[in-house]
Amino acid sequence: QASQEELKAAYRRLCMLYHPDKHRDPELKTQAERLFNLVHQAYEVLSDPQTRAIYDIYGRRGLEMEGWEVVERKRTPAEIREEFERLQREREERRLQQRTNPKGTISVGIDATDLFDRYDEEYEDVPGSSFPQIEINKMHISQSIEAPLTATDTAILSGNLSTQNGNGGGSINLALRRVTSAKGWGELEFGAGDLQGPLFGLKIFRNLTPRCFITTNCALQFSSRGIRPGLTTVLARNLDKNTMGYLQWRWGIQSAMNTSIVRDTKTSHFTVALQLGIPHSFMMVSYQHKFQDEDQTRVKGSLKAGFFGTIVEYGAERKISRHSILGATVSVGVPQGVSLKIKLNRASQTYFFPVHLTDQLLPSAVFYATVGPLVIYFAMHRLIIKPYLRAQKERELEKQRESTASDILRKKQEAEAAVRLMQESVQRIIEAEEARMGLIVVNAWYGKFVNDNSRKNEKVKVIDVTVPLQCLVKDSKLILTEASKAGLPGFYDPCVGEEKSLKVLYQFRGVLHQVMSADNEALRIPKQSHRIDADG
Repeated sequence: QASQEELKAAYRRLCMLYHPDKHRDPELKTQAERLFNLVHQAYEVLSDPQTRAIYDIYGRRGLEMEGWEVVERKRTPAEIREEFERLQREREERRLQQRTNPKGTISVGIDATDLFDRYDEEYEDVPGSSFPQIEINKMHISQSIEAPLTATDTAILSGNLSTQNGNGGGSINLALRRVTSAKGWGELEFGAGDLQGPLFGLKIFRNLTPRCFITTNCALQFSSRGIRPGLTTVLARNLDKNTMGYLQWRWGIQSAMNTSIVRDTKTSHFTVALQLGIPHSFMMVSYQHKFQDEDQTRVKGSLKAGFFGTIVEYGAERKISRHSILGATVSVGVPQGVSLKIKLNRASQTYFFPVHLTDQLLPSAVFYATVGPLVIYFAMHRLIIKPYLRAQKERELEKQRESTASDILRKKQEAEAAVRLMQESVQRIIEAEEARMGLIVVNAWYGKFVNDNSRKNEKVKVIDVTVPLQCLVKDSKLILTEASKAGLPGFYDPCVGEEKSLKVLYQFRGVLHQVMSADNEALRIPKQSHRIDADG
């Protein structure tokens, strides 16, 4: 976003610094010629609005393309950007055609009541009776894939298999969805299964206003008992920026009316719901707190009370890898008993393990359901997950270093050459700054710093950038914009793929100052806040 005047000023300054005629040493003269040509090429591109727009969008490959087949070079920057956006939309549509968006769920129900509610006298004469019996009493598997047919039509194929206590069944469904306009879409569904007959359904979504929408789903389920119709309508409205209100009416097999309010912010998620229906009526309140850490930790709790009894649930979830989230929830209810629910989300796949512990409210079951998962998680995180993620990160960094090794070596050589060429200019700048008691860079380092004791085994990777920074000082000021500092003259990346910082120790008006800034953080010195307290 630099202006033409700023570009010209930077160009003149770098030309003076790297001009070959200023260097008598043959080696320095050769290095100066190479850097001078790079500066001249960059200015030629950036000083022309058309080539600058092409470079901003396509990078170096756009400039090197012969004839520039994609877009005419005579177009204005605005037209070039518009054409690029059109091509991008076409690529997105082609990518949409190839995407299947698979989603799946595997649920395994476990009966572990023998751990806490056991009649020992009944098993005295049974071989192996000293061990509690833990059984898998139900399983459910579902999978769905999407197949875009056109830009507005999508086919969705889904199926599921379920079994419980030796009895089971399955079904398969095909849905055809069409986006009719920017305000809505419609969907036709056809299904069949071995436990139930054919299913025909119609679902319609419509935006009534910018803040309100309605969804209607009607279905006809055919069975040996006849045709069972069903209708569900949901009306939703934005109450404010973070709050949604829902009204739901369901008629058919389980008729009910439900109203709920959901508030979702950056740090919390709150839901309150009330349902009146057959056979279940209930009231539910839930709250989830979102911690602002890199693991995206969340803790949650809910209370649900109705004709079926009362259930209290509490739990937590945390990101354990780039694509995986692990969660555990303890459910305590009357008359449901105590259950532990473990859930793992891996990309678009969900693995769910509900473990039923007791039919009664036993304090021991509640204690172990709460403490057990925490102990196991922290042990696994420390002994398995953390070492695995660290090794994976190292492999990725090593692969990135290998792929960019030649490029980094070239940039390192260019940076070292630039520093040698800066020496005379830097000496003049220092003399001028000393005469006015101005800004003198005493020491400057760029790269990876390790200040945390927990990371003391990691290697510090920094380079000395004292000379390049002093060369950028003008009128006792140093200004760096919000961009990676690896691209500055005399800089290069000493630790590819890792977090970098710039640490500067400088003198201004005879007083020492110090500052450390992140790689992409803007920096302006001198500042009073950087001053080192002589008494400290």
